[in-house]
Amino acid sequence: MRTTSALQEADRRCLWHPFTQQRAWCEEEAPLIIERAEGTHLYDTDGNSYIDGVASLWCNVHGHHHPALDEAIADQLGRVAHSTMLGLSHRPGIELAERLLACAPPGLHRVFYSDSGSTAVEVALKMAFQWWLQRGDTERKSFICLEHAYHGDTLGAVSVGGVELFHSRYGPLLFSVLRAKAGDERDLARLLRLHSGRVAAVVVEPLVQGAAGMLLQPEGYLSRVRKHCDEHNALLICDEVATGFGRTGTMFACQQESVTPDLMCVGKGLTGGYLPLAATLTTERIYDGFLGAPEEARTFFHGHTYTGNPLACAAGIATLETFASERTLERLAPKIELLERLLARRIAPLPGVVEVRQRGFMVGIELIGRPAGERLGHRVAMAARRRRAVIRPLGDVVVLMPPLSISDGDLRRLVAITAASIAESTAGLMPVAA
Repeated sequence: MRTTSALQEADRRCLWHPFTQQRAWCEEEAPLIIERAEGTHLYDTDGNSYIDGVASLWCNVHGHHHPALDEAIADQLGRVAHSTMLGLSHRPGIELAERLLACAPPGLHRVFYSDSGSTAVEVALKMAFQWWLQRGDTERKSFICLEHAYHGDTLGAVSVGGVELFHSRYGPLLFSVLRAKAGDERDLARLLRLHSGRVAAVVVEPLVQGAAGMLLQPEGYLSRVRKHCDEHNALLICDEVATGFGRTGTMFACQQESVTPDLMCVGKGLTGGYLPLAATLTTERIYDGFLGAPEEARTFFHGHTYTGNPLACAAGIATLETFASERTLERLAPKIELLERLLARRIAPLPGVVEVRQRGFMVGIELIGRPAGERLGHRVAMAARRRRAVIRPLGDVVVLMPPLSISDGDLRRLVAITAASIAESTAGLMPVAA
């Protein structure tokens, strides 16, 4: 068995981590090596326990090492680990699609699998473009997205994204889009009027723009976006990769405003945080637009080697079954209220906090403005780690998104650790003038 220090040295020598400045990674304190996990706790190679305060990047739902999910994956492993869906099908892929559609907004009738949230968005963009093209409406090739949007890191998803730090340098590789002011329905309506007949789809993250720093949309905004899309005959794509599977308090964020999009992208919590799997759900109207004789070439020419992987689909089925058997959404409601009270009492009054934004179990804590080089959010995360909680900031916005299964006691402890870490990291600091 290799020692912790040997693994840390090998990490620095061999790995390139996502969204990480490797020079800083190799120069600062030794990386945390996770050995195992149980419930809502992660354990490092030295046996230390940490609360998983970001649900292993927003995807863990029912906790780690959950017996029902473990059993479902092991059972499927005894049957077949992978079989292509190009020219074949399999039981887990079929049954997960049925279950997904049963809990999705009404009117969504088809499931197209992919392997990540980003690719689910790519699928939706390509479907929307090709659907209009095959109807003979060749002018509809523009997309409207929101300022500060984040839809993933593949080039199509980056094109409809708007986080300057992540996306601006790739500008020469991207297609142009129309950008509406976040949460401003009048600006969206203006763009739809101005470009009437040329917009293929509007792309939104419903209720919360996650990677932008947990920016909350006004009440009723999503339903009005749906109305404007209908008035101008544009499709609506809802990216539920971060907001789906209970994260905002309902199974999908769209359901809070009784909205059915034309295409809905899901991922992250789809397998309970166990295996990579994503999907794009569509209406029958979209699906019908791709039907035709082989020689018409109306096929949707897109796919992945691991599309609908049986192990991942088995985990997805177990995830949805666990939502029902453990009454996850019902039990989540009082925890959302508890979290709101804890944030108001422990976090909001801190002098280093500018604003606390919460929707369900999605929380963004905006810290006082400081120069980027000070990495204030990172300092808070490191202070929290020393107190045995794992959190990850978005710049200087501290994010809390624990597994939905977290206990009241651990939720209280997570907020207390976050409060102490913010107080320590911001002590004596004054905000930088705008």
